[in-house]
Amino acid sequence: MRPQDFQSYKQQVLQNVKKIVVKVGSAVLTTENDLDLKVITRLADDLSLVHNKGIDIVVVSSGAVAAGCNVVSKCKIKSNLVYKQAASAIGQSRLMHIYDEAFARFSKITAQILLTREDLKSRERFLNARNTFSQLFEWRTIPIVNENDTVAVQELKFGDNDQLAVLILNLVEADLLINLTSAQGVFEKNPSLYPKAKKIDYIENIFSLDLNNLCEGKSEQGSGGMYSKLLSAKRAAQLGVPTVILPGKERFILEKLFSGQNIGSWILPEGKKISRRKFWFAYNLDPEGQIIVDEGAEKALQKGKSLLPVGIMEVRGSFSKGALVQILSEKDTSIGVGLTNYNSSEIKQIKGKKSSELTSILGENIYSAVIHADNLLLDVFLG
Repeated sequence: MRPQDFQSYKQQVLQNVKKIVVKVGSAVLTTENDLDLKVITRLADDLSLVHNKGIDIVVVSSGAVAAGCNVVSKCKIKSNLVYKQAASAIGQSRLMHIYDEAFARFSKITAQILLTREDLKSRERFLNARNTFSQLFEWRTIPIVNENDTVAVQELKFGDNDQLAVLILNLVEADLLINLTSAQGVFEKNPSLYPKAKKIDYIENIFSLDLNNLCEGKSEQGSGGMYSKLLSAKRAAQLGVPTVILPGKERFILEKLFSGQNIGSWILPEGKKISRRKFWFAYNLDPEGQIIVDEGAEKALQKGKSLLPVGIMEVRGSFSKGALVQILSEKDTSIGVGLTNYNSSEIKQIKGKKSSELTSILGENIYSAVIHADNLLLDVFLG
């Protein structure tokens, strides 16, 4: 894409945007000693100006654990899980109180939503959460979301708020992800190690980049670093949603963005986007087993075909019908994930067999495919 085409694209996105998710990192919200009240107040002012344009906003905010640890001097963020959860219990109420007062200055109502992965893994709870957000938008409130660190065990954690933000992006069907961080944007190399590295104004094809080589290091306050931000942008791109990475401590950075200034870094989406349902099962559920397929099946899957039993070589793990499983090649490389029509013991019986043989092996059945193409996603970025 030529620079002039990018400028036109950017202008079109900003003019037509109706709903945004704004992720705010710990490095933006905190100082060495506590929450940065001036930054939070300026952020509330900036977000309120965007909200006045009629744009719905979800804020995914870090900072609770850091705020709690700053209150309890003996606490260290990188200590054990109990310390972290207790610090979150102290810090979350302080963080929300500050947000509430800051937005109230601009006549805005905020709402607190705390989530664990379990809340989004359940399809019923996922849809209930969507309905809650819809009502909050109808009331013109600004939901402030954070991971429920106080009760979340390791198996139910999102990993970091960058990944939570992109799951919320899918949940509320937003059309722009804004990631506020301590950096000026994405650089060709880590600017702390290479001071002469140049900022990248836009990334047209994030899928062609090696994120491990591009990103080195992470901030002390946060948990994700630039790698995590670009991984979430990569997932957002699958939904057809662009991401903007901006310097969150800069005054009125969102006003500058919407006025068309050349700031931060844009990550452009794929031309062909996946369905939000496929995104939901690929990134909210955990694979419960693995299916290894031969080269012929791999090629068929790449062409958009369903996974048939004849192409299956091996089954790993024990799982039930309807479970999410990971699909691997003969070389043990990941191909994708999908929802299976059969349990693991049934697949072991029919692997390598033709679909016409299934009835004689399993008795009456209604599925010719082990995983239908509608329930399969090949390009899954697990980090």
